Parts: sequence; structure tokens; C-alpha cells
Amino acid sequence: MMTTTLLALPIAAILSYPVIRRLGRRAFLAFSLVLGAVFVLFAFQGGAIAAGGAIVEEHRWVPQLDLAFTFRLDAVSWIFALLVTGAGALVLLYCMHYFEDGEEGLARFGSVFLGFASSMLGLVLSDNIYLMFVFWEGTTVFSFLLIGHMARQRTARSAALQALIVTTFGGLAMLVGLVVLGTAAQTTNLSEILADPPDGTAASVAVFLVLIGALSKSAIFPFHFWLPGAMAAPTPVSAYLHAAAMVKAGIYLIARLGPGFGDLPGFRTTLVVLGAVTMLNGGIRALRQYDIKQIVAHGTVSQLGLLVMVFGVSDPRTDFAGYALLLAHAVAKAPLFLAVGIIDHCTGTRDLRQLSGVGRRRPGLAVTTVLAAASMAGLPPLLGFVAKESVFTELMAVGEGSPVAVLAFAVALVGSVLTVAYMGRFLWGAFATKRDTAPAEIIHEQPGTILIAPVIFTALACLGGLAAPLLDPWLRLSAAEQPGGGTRSTWPSGTGSPRRSAPRCSSSCSACCSPGGWCGSPGPCRWCRSGSRPRTPTGCSPTGSTYSRCA
Repeated sequence: MMTTTLLALPIAAILSYPVIRRLGRRAFLAFSLVLGAVFVLFAFQGGAIAAGGAIVEEHRWVPQLDLAFTFRLDAVSWIFALLVTGAGALVLLYCMHYFEDGEEGLARFGSVFLGFASSMLGLVLSDNIYLMFVFWEGTTVFSFLLIGHMARQRTARSAALQALIVTTFGGLAMLVGLVVLGTAAQTTNLSEILADPPDGTAASVAVFLVLIGALSKSAIFPFHFWLPGAMAAPTPVSAYLHAAAMVKAGIYLIARLGPGFGDLPGFRTTLVVLGAVTMLNGGIRALRQYDIKQIVAHGTVSQLGLLVMVFGVSDPRTDFAGYALLLAHAVAKAPLFLAVGIIDHCTGTRDLRQLSGVGRRRPGLAVTTVLAAASMAGLPPLLGFVAKESVFTELMAVGEGSPVAVLAFAVALVGSVLTVAYMGRFLWGAFATKRDTAPAEIIHEQPGTILIAPVIFTALACLGGLAAPLLDPWLRLSAAEQPGGGTRSTWPSGTGSPRRSAPRCSSSCSACCSPGGWCGSPGPCRWCRSGSRPRTPTGCSPTGSTYSRCA
């Protein structure tokens, strides 16, 4: 299923070029339905994920070199796959009304957009680290083309080049880390590396090299500067790449690494400190902007810092809150970007000093945007409120024995105040009637159907808050996803049975270790090995850091 999908989407991207050239912007509806169909296909895999833990597809390429195309759909990649395809379908639907027929580069835009969606989906589904890197760099190249879509504008070319340089630098560091990590672990599958994390200085350095790639991709300090500049891209690009897709790639990798390497010295501290600096810096800068799109852009940087802090604590409880925050951010931030695009088209400006009375003249847009901003600010009963309350609750619980969790809680509290402030500034600037400013002139009428995508995103933010208990099982499943969990049909001979996960515990490790499992009190038990072959543990030391004996 995964292999077929990842072959079909690039074919659709290639075919979209002549189709859009012939049919114009109407073709975006058809390709929106393509991504929507993929979303439905993955949604139906939820039952299998809940029952079996993971679905793995492996296609041997060069067995002598241990090269294979390995795809893995577990609870974590399932959530990201739904986010990538669902958000992509809605943004393509928005594109049908946003662009004009005959607009320069329209066919190229559609083809590149679908190519990016294919790369992002491949990234979150790949278990082989080298295959994942190929898709990782694919997102870099496609984002460069999308950000620089309006090639005649120097700002667009400069922003695209800046994003390319920063994320490529991070990607090269990440490649070195992946090579060292794979060599140390003697496997190229990420799930197996995380199931039995390698030891030693080289492996530790490799993990931090991989983190450089993740942090640069998600615009975390000191790589934060490229994302606001990327707002030179068309609004649909900003809504997709910077709210639901590209910048989430780094978050995805950090969430993956946490369960396996969270106990590595400096891992938690590095992520929490850099995330804290990013959140505060982005929130303060958002308050100083006059361009409403830049307010949303710097707000995105701030929220990415919050996500990195939450996942950086590397505890199942904060991971649970992190996945809730991830969904809440995507369904609230995307409609804010889309609303900015509508205002820009209608009035010809994004300067809040020139915007006045837009809320009265576009009440439907105003209501939709206010609800999305309220979710971003964390007001009840919206999904953003539930997610942020979960973050505060879990950070307080973890903070009893973790200084970095205490720091994360304090910064999240201050950052949330900033979020309310810059969201209020955004709404006032975009929709308020200002006494000293003439009403903005509507220079371009747009059909009411352009609101379909923003309304759906905002409805998800509203319904997600009210239906939070229904989301809990899936989010807890993702947070409980431990390295090596799930099922696998083709295990190499001579390596024993597949590794399975045991729940974390708060008692001594020996009380809950199961064959092939691991325990988190205070960290995962290491695999007991005889040569390179995993053996079944029969007991653990009280500290939970090593096995005391093996079968």
C-alpha cells in the first residue's frame, strides 16, 4: 500500500503539468481529490495500526550491501501521513480559487507542489535511514522551487536561496550522522537503531549531527532566520510548508529520536534550551511586525520552539501532549495563512497600518480567522486550549524530577502570553476598523467558495477541542510507540524474534521487563547481546539502565 502510494503520487505530479496547462486552475480540484483519496486510504489503516502496532513493507535492492526500500507505518508516521495528505488536499482546493487562469508558472507550481507532498510523505514513511535522507533532501529541493515560485521578484529568489543553503547545510550534517549511526548500530533501519541505541562517543556525536539537520529544517535557533524570509512564497506555499509539512519534518525526527536517545547526555538540555530561545524570540519579533503575514510567520517560529521543547523533554507524557499540540498548531496556523492570502488579494496590502474595516466587509472570513486565532492562543473549548493545557499539565508532572521540564514549563507559560498578544495584534491589524485609517478598498472580489479550505481547518480546530476524548487513544498510542514496536513479516534469519515494546514503569525495572521489551525507570534497559544477536532478558538492575543477567 505504501509503496504503491509513493509511486502513484510522483506520477500524478508529472501528469499535473500538462493537465494544469490545459485546464487551468480547475485542475487543482482533481489533484486535491487525489491527495484526499490518499488521506482516506491512510485513515482506514488506523484499525490495523491500533491492533498490530506497525505495518512494514520491505523491498530488497542490493542484499549484499544491506540496501533495501523499507517503509514503516506505525502510530507516529500515521499521524504525520494524515497531516501531510489532509492539509495538502485542502491547500490544493484553496489554490483553485487563489490563482488566476493564465498565471505565469501555474502548471509548474502544481507539479512541484505535488512533488513536495510526495517527498514529505516518503520521509515520514521511510524506515531505511538512507531512503529517508533522499526524501529529506527532496523536500529541500521542492521547497526551494516553491518559495522561489515568483522568480521575477528578487526577494523570492533570495529567500529561496537562503532556505536552500540553511537546510542543505543541516542535511549534510545529518547525512554524516546517519552514516555513523548506521555503522555503529550495524543496521540501516531507524526502528532497529532506536530499539537498540548504539553506545560510544561516535554514536553520541552522530545523534547531535542528526539533530542539526532536524533543527535547521524546523527553523530552530540559530537557524530560525530563514523561515520568515520564506514568506515571499505564495500564500498556499506558506500554509502548507510552514504550518503542516516542511518545518514539521524536523519535529518528526526529534519525536522519533527521543525514546531511543533521550538519556544521552545533553540531548534534553540542548533541545529544551534552543526551543526556549526560539519560542521567546519568535513571539517577541511577532509583536514588532506590521506585515500581517510576518506576524503569522514569526508566530510559527515561536510555536515550533514550543514543540521542540515539549518533544525535547523526551518523556511519554510530554510526547502525548506534543502530538496534541502538533495537530492543534497545524489546523489553526494553516487557516491563518490562508486568510492572509485572501486579505492580500482583496485589498492589495498586508500592512496593518493600511487595513481597516475588513472585518465588517468580510464577516465570514473574520469569524473563521478569529476562531483559528483563538485556538492558537489556547482559548476554550478549542483544540489549542486542550493541547496547551495538556502541555502544562504534563510538564508539571515531569518537572518533579527534571530541571529541563521545569525550564520548559516556565518558558511555555511566558511564550503562551506572547502568543495571545501577537494573535490579538494580528486580528486587530487585519480586521479592526481604525479611526485614523481610511477603510481598505476592495480591489479584487473573490468567490465565497475560497473560504471552504479555511473553514474546514477551523472546524477541525473547534471539533477537535470538543471531541478531545476521542483523540486521546490515538495520541496515547503515538506517545507509547517505542522503538522496535509493531510487527514485521520478514525478519533476517539468525537475529532472534522481533523486538516488542513493554510499557514504561515507575517501579524497579525487573518488575516489568518482558522478553524483548524495555522499561523506562529511569531509562530504557539496554539489549543484552551475545555477539550481535539479541538475547532474552530475564531481569534488570534496579536502576533500569542495564540488564543484570540474560538467558
